[in-house]
Amino acid sequence: MVMAAAESQFHVLAVDDSIIDRKLIERLLKTSSYRAVTTVDSGSKALEFLGLLGEEDHGNPNQPCICTNHSQEVAVNLVITDYCMPGMTGYDLLKRIKESSSLRNIPVVIMSSENVPSRISRCLQEGAEEFFLKPVRLSDLNKLKTHMMKSKCKNHQMPENLEDPERPEESTATSSPSAETSEFQSPQSQPQLKQQQQQQQSQANNSNNNKRKAVEEGPSPDRARPRYSNDLTVVSN
Repeated sequence: MVMAAAESQFHVLAVDDSIIDRKLIERLLKTSSYRAVTTVDSGSKALEFLGLLGEEDHGNPNQPCICTNHSQEVAVNLVITDYCMPGMTGYDLLKRIKESSSLRNIPVVIMSSENVPSRISRCLQEGAEEFFLKPVRLSDLNKLKTHMMKSKCKNHQMPENLEDPERPEESTATSSPSAETSEFQSPQSQPQLKQQQQQQQSQANNSNNNKRKAVEEGPSPDRARPRYSNDLTVVSN
């Protein structure tokens, strides 16, 4: 249920100059639970919808736009385009999307009724996620879910990567107060250390003086005088 709800929020832009193929791909996408689908009939209209259309890309201004009911501000999660179209081919549209710094992460899928290996290889090398042969089947569109989920994860990771360089600055800022504190504390600790050293030196000097005095005085007279027992008798000549 959660996956189906997420898929229904994905927005797919389908590009094909054939109205029959556009209706078919739109029906298949909606059957495959993709509710937001925009269809256009040319690569230039796709660029206009994506906000990449320049003055040199404008074609016939009188040509009507087909099925562009969504605003250009709506995010597009995947572009599926036909290869052979008049004016701008699907390969040209693929290159323009991949050259855009803001839209290069959008998955692009190419469709074609012609199985040309060199064409397929060139599109895949340019960055296409898949190359489908027409008629497109429902099983083909089931492969799109993985690509759109990867694109969504990349878009969520980009803001985090931009914030990473600021994190070392924050750690440096938090560590600076401790350094300042240690600098303020060091002058106060020096007199205390000096006083302790003086006390230890004084104690050592007193101990040495006491030992020197004891050596100079020698043994006391009481200790050198012999002791006699009471039974001794002194005889005079």
